[in-house]
Amino acid sequence: KNYVVIVAMVYPILPGLALAALAWSRSEQPRLYITGLASSKYQIRRCMTPTSSCNDPILLEEMKETANRIARRGFGILATDESIPTAGKRLHTIGVENTYENRQNFRELLYTTEGLGQYISGVIMFDETLYQRTAGGVRFIKVLHDEQILTGIKVDTGLQPLTLESGETATQGLDGLGERCKAYRQEGASFAKWRAVLKIGPGTPSPRALAENTHGLARYASICQEHGLVPIVEPELTLSPGDYGIERAAFESERVLSSVMRSLNEFGVAPEAMLLKPSMVLPGLDSPISESSKEQVAKYTVRTMMRCVPPAVPGIHFLSGGMGAEEATQNLQQLQRECPDAPWSLSFSYGRALQDAVLKEWAGKSQNVERAQRLLLELARVNSEAQCGIWNEEHPTPGGERMSLPKLSYSSERRKSTNLFNW
Repeated sequence: KNYVVIVAMVYPILPGLALAALAWSRSEQPRLYITGLASSKYQIRRCMTPTSSCNDPILLEEMKETANRIARRGFGILATDESIPTAGKRLHTIGVENTYENRQNFRELLYTTEGLGQYISGVIMFDETLYQRTAGGVRFIKVLHDEQILTGIKVDTGLQPLTLESGETATQGLDGLGERCKAYRQEGASFAKWRAVLKIGPGTPSPRALAENTHGLARYASICQEHGLVPIVEPELTLSPGDYGIERAAFESERVLSSVMRSLNEFGVAPEAMLLKPSMVLPGLDSPISESSKEQVAKYTVRTMMRCVPPAVPGIHFLSGGMGAEEATQNLQQLQRECPDAPWSLSFSYGRALQDAVLKEWAGKSQNVERAQRLLLELARVNSEAQCGIWNEEHPTPGGERMSLPKLSYSSERRKSTNLFNW
């Protein structure tokens, strides 16, 4: 009788146990977990094997909160992570020498803008800037913290040629990244950024460039989450000369983003604890003007994101990517109209679109600081309103042409050895 009772108790769950054992034996398959065994009704819950790169659940929750805070509605990111040589090129446009003091003065102008925290949720810094202080001796991180703005850090070490012929590049910086992430977090950084650059052209992006750069992005993101930094993943498709249309740009964007998301999954990156910083879908600089309309850009950009980016990602923060300041704001607003119920926040992470006009207004003169700060606050405000889809006034910097100047990284600007490729 005892045997009969035991069999009667176990029999209802035998099919579930068999399925669980089968799935457990195949490690590459999603595992099956049985819930509700204590009740007469039970269910088999199908879920993916836990493979997050962060093994600390408390740390993972903290990163999720950080990502959601940055991506909240009406806020965006101010990108100020230019390398020392690139910052020098910007300063040169206003006739100011590239010195430590001048770079510090301009950063101080940006970060001490009163009220900036109403529209900006995060600022991306370069390594040098993370340790700088105001003229009064207050750390920049403290100034931003007082405005409720989180601080991030660029952690890649720049671009290197992948092949001599194609002009394609790969991003460097994985060596020692874990230790640097640990140090940056101790200094007060809560997120990081890594930029991979791909270009559209005959035969590009090549499979080799795609594989190299997506691997780098995924490995970086995994290391960041291991050390408690929210990774901003930036696969940039550069706005290039050429007459390729917006359909080609959308096709290549899907190739890149689908490859990136697949690699992130393979490396166990938790999508809820990361942010994406892609390019908007833009046709070549020599394409017909009609293909660059904000309606066309929004249509293809939203379609690409819907096809490639899982809804678990809190925010997609588009880079300005060579667009003029007004064009970047217009396109951002049109994205909200194209997809008002987007599963992620469609926001901005602008550098030059927020900085260039401010830099010119400042012109290196202390008497211009307040006027330049008012302009920065206005630019941040209109982009905040565009992110909410409610901007309906003249832009603070109307007109303007696309910025097609190359954005060089500091590793590519180092003095190159003449024997580098001469074995």
